[in-house]
Formats: sequence, structure tokens, C-alpha cells
Amino acid sequence: MSRDTGPVCRQCRREGTKLFLKGARCYTKKCSFERRPTPPGMHAVRRRKVGDYGLQLREKQKMRRVYRLGEAQFRRLFEEAERGTDVTGEHLLRLLELRLDNVVYRLGLASSRDQARQFITHGHIAVNGSVLNIPSYSLKPGDAVAIRAEHAELTPFKEARETLKGAGVEWLRLDAAKLTGEVIAAPRRDQMPGDFNEQLVVEFYSR
Repeated sequence: MSRDTGPVCRQCRREGTKLFLKGARCYTKKCSFERRPTPPGMHAVRRRKVGDYGLQLREKQKMRRVYRLGEAQFRRLFEEAERGTDVTGEHLLRLLELRLDNVVYRLGLASSRDQARQFITHGHIAVNGSVLNIPSYSLKPGDAVAIRAEHAELTPFKEARETLKGAGVEWLRLDAAKLTGEVIAAPRRDQMPGDFNEQLVVEFYSR
């Protein structure tokens, strides 16, 4: 799968909103979007009217970039959501939220989804007691996620233990002292990010 290896702050500027792709830096004055919120490119200030297709495209791109998925992978996930019995847009968001890399991020064990993906691929994360190195793995209620005991003294995890207070997400449970978490239930729509208009994504793929 191809990955966008360019500056992630450029993606925030392109979407016109902070996507929080660089972890703690996004909350400081060093955030590039705060210093330069205009779109990238020579002709940064664009005043042309955006049509329905443009709105749908931008919403799809924003969701894909926030969850750090390539186009083909995102399209496959949409098709899976479409085959389900739930509302397609809500089901898509739920599938995204239940990805292992997103859950590690939501628990606060990583400062960004990119860092969560790195922790997983490097073998630092265990699911139900077994090492799992697949960031896209779909979790289900009852699954336990933990930093492997033999890796818990590495610097990133020692710092996390000192700063973690709680997952801050209703459908997750966190034990900060043990660096473990659990998926309590599949998230409802009101428990998932409200800054997405998933219906526009459905309309984009339904053209």
C-alpha cells in the first residue's frame, strides 16, 4: 500500500482544519496550521465556489487522512460498511474507530495514530495477551489491549504512565498504571467524532 510521506501539516492546510496528525505539537504554538492556515501552493487564497462534488471529496479526504489510510484501503473499508445492516456512514466510522491503531491512540498510549501504528508494527502491543503487529486489526467488545510487560519501561511508555489519567472515551476502559485498556462496547454515533459529515462520504462513493 502506498503511503503519503510528505509533510503532514500540509494536509491540515489543504483541508482547512487541524487534523491533529503530529500529536502534542498540534497543541502548541509550533503548529504549522496555526502559523500558516492558508491552503498549500502558490495561489493559496482560493475564492472559487465549491460544488457538491468538491464538498464530498474534501470530507472523504479529511476522514481518510485523520485515520491515516490510503485510498484503496479506505475504499475497501467503505465497501465493508456498505455490506452491513447498519447505516453505512455510521458503520464506516465505527469500523475506523475500532481499528487497533486508533484504539491505541484513543487510550492515550500513543500521541498520534502514526505513533500508534509504529508501536504496533514494532511489536510493543499485545491484544488479549498475544503480540499483534497489524495496525488495521479490527477489535471487538471485550478485547484487551496492553503494552507488553517487557517493553513497559521504554521511555515513551514510562512517560505515558505518568501523564495518563483516563481514556476519555466512553466505550474504552483504561488502567493507566498497568498501561492496559479494554473495549467495553462498540461505539455509538454520539460517542464518535462529531466533526465528520459521514453522509458526504457515502454520497461521494455512491455517485
